[in-house]
Amino acid sequence: MNRLMVGLLVALPLHAWAAEPVAQAVVAAPAGTGLGGQLTQLVLGLLLVVGLIFVLAWLLRRVQQVGPGNAQVIEMIGSRALGPRDRLVLVQVGEEQILLGLTPGRITPLHVLKTPVNVDQSKPATPEFAQRLMELLGKDQKDKK
Repeated sequence: MNRLMVGLLVALPLHAWAAEPVAQAVVAAPAGTGLGGQLTQLVLGLLLVVGLIFVLAWLLRRVQQVGPGNAQVIEMIGSRALGPRDRLVLVQVGEEQILLGLTPGRITPLHVLKTPVNVDQSKPATPEFAQRLMELLGKDQKDKK
C-alpha cells in the first residue's frame, strides 16, 4: 500500500503541487487588506455605530415628546433639605397640595393641605445663602470699580 501511494505521488507532475498553494493564497487574500485598509474599515464602522446611537437617542426623545400630552400634572412647589439625604417636598397634584417626606429608600406622604399654599412666582426662588452671596459679590465688584 505504501508503494502504491509513493508511486502516485511521483506520477503527479511537480508543477501541480506548486501551483495549488499559490492559487489558494491569491484567493484567500483579497486586495486592500493592508493595515491602511483595515484601519479605514475600523474607523468607518465605529463612526457608523456612534452615528446610529445618536440617531436612536434623538428618535427616542422625539417619540417621548409626541406621547400623551406634555402638560405636567404633578408640579413641585418647593423643597427643604432636612439632612444630607432627607428632604421635605411640597407637590401639587391637580388642586391638592401634598407634603412628602423623601428618604433614600422611601417616599412618605406626610400631610394633604386643605388650603393650598400660594407661592409668588415673580420672585426667583433663591435660597438665602445664595442670595446673600450674590449680594456680597455684587458689592465687591462695585467697590473695585
